[in-house]
Amino acid sequence: MENSAEKLPFPAELMSERLLVWYRAQGRELPWRNSRDPYRIWLSEIMLQQTTVTAVVDYYHRFLVRFPDIETLAAATVEEVLTLWAGLGYYSRARNLHKTAQQVVSEKKSQFPQSVEQLQQLPGIGRSTAGAIAALAFDLPEPILDGNVRRILSRLFAVRAPARDRSVEKRLWRLAQQLVPAHSAHDYTQAIMDLGATVCTPKRPGCEQCPLAELCLAKTFDLTAVVPMFRQKMKVPTRRQAIILIVSNSKKLIRRRKTEGLLGGMLEFPVVDLSDRVAPTTAVCELLSSYGCQAAADYIGTIRHSYSHFRLEAEVYTLSCSQVQIKTDHDLYWQSDADLDELALHGAHKKALALSRAKRRATDVWD
Repeated sequence: MENSAEKLPFPAELMSERLLVWYRAQGRELPWRNSRDPYRIWLSEIMLQQTTVTAVVDYYHRFLVRFPDIETLAAATVEEVLTLWAGLGYYSRARNLHKTAQQVVSEKKSQFPQSVEQLQQLPGIGRSTAGAIAALAFDLPEPILDGNVRRILSRLFAVRAPARDRSVEKRLWRLAQQLVPAHSAHDYTQAIMDLGATVCTPKRPGCEQCPLAELCLAKTFDLTAVVPMFRQKMKVPTRRQAIILIVSNSKKLIRRRKTEGLLGGMLEFPVVDLSDRVAPTTAVCELLSSYGCQAAADYIGTIRHSYSHFRLEAEVYTLSCSQVQIKTDHDLYWQSDADLDELALHGAHKKALALSRAKRRATDVWD
């Protein structure tokens, strides 16, 4: 943690006192709020990374039904974890969740470490998540710097530089450390996250309801619309693929992606990258030929799907054939159509499946 303290324009105690009074009256009711169990807190924090509370709640409940404790999660297969995670996105989080559970059970006798430094040594736990676990589970005065807190501090101190710049990031961490109170770290951490989620929002913040409005320099200098500042966004590239749904006796051919990398361990239909050099139908025929199938596939439509660093545009094809025509292996196998909804099929291919089921006309595009 950075040691050099900054002279604050107001007493740190005044900020935390106002925030705590507001939280105890206005704090959100969330399913993980009434627990000090580090397992449940860790699970919620990992799920909430780059995901909204609304999207997480149902997944959180389902996970606890299937994996009520860290021992159960550690004993599961990564495929079981990915299946329950399907649709939540950023699947490396699920793989790291499983790795951390196994590591905590085998190396730490199922007990989460309390120090931020030790927590950060576990897979998928960064500095802010470690601070959240330490504060929420163990009431330790450790700061966090998630998107909500970064926005609040940028406005509170009128930081007129991109919040992700290295020097700004270091300053925000110093400020976060100075502001977290020695006592009531649990409530303070919940409070500052709630304030960012419900009042100090990215657009049209509710300054009239904010308990920190009188302390906020961005409010004083009418900068809430421009702070925090962001770096100019890079243009997101588009990738083109063809997805082929091969059907036989109410079963579809699927494959499992390699464990590491994008969407690692997830299930998908056969897919081939497209380029301007080869016609899509030719690329599809070449893929089918590699499986031992010489039949032509029918184009039924196009789906689009957004990832964090690219957009996918995929043409969807269907083909009916006999299973004996297809060469399968341990990564390529037949799955009943009825069971596909329960498996870890990733988002783009769920759209392809929905498109095939709806039997839309070939000009349809699904976003």
